[in-house]
Amino acid sequence: MGIVDVVSEYCSLPRTRRHLKKRKQFQTVEMKVRIDCEGCERKVKKAMEDMKGVSSVEVTAKQNKVTVTGYVDAAKVMRRVAYKTGKRVEPWPYVPYEMVAHPYAPGAYDKKAPAGYVRNVVADPTAAPLARASSTEVRYTAAFSDENPNACSVM
Repeated sequence: MGIVDVVSEYCSLPRTRRHLKKRKQFQTVEMKVRIDCEGCERKVKKAMEDMKGVSSVEVTAKQNKVTVTGYVDAAKVMRRVAYKTGKRVEPWPYVPYEMVAHPYAPGAYDKKAPAGYVRNVVADPTAAPLARASSTEVRYTAAFSDENPNACSVM
């Protein structure tokens, strides 16, 4: 360790700055919360309205979906909803049908999904291996592809 390292160590600013907080990003937090009645809907809205940084709360009871927008932390929002309502809260696990390459793969298709949605197999590590094609499947589908000039013309 040279003299320059020693001097720079004494002259550098402290690594932790408690007085400087990172500003939260404006984001949309989507979560799945079981909503049985209008009372549940009111309870969820009331829990989120008082939270600092929340711009809007949208509850879609038919889909059991709660959307919160604002300068908030997703984990804190989910913890607060769970604590204030006593309900199980999880991140919104579904994506629109058009977003998934193989929507009927064993991991993607979910009977509980709202109409027009399938499970997000890219984000779900337990279902992802089931939705991806193996190298053998990719080779066979490429052989019969329209983009392949040497493809089989039997079809």
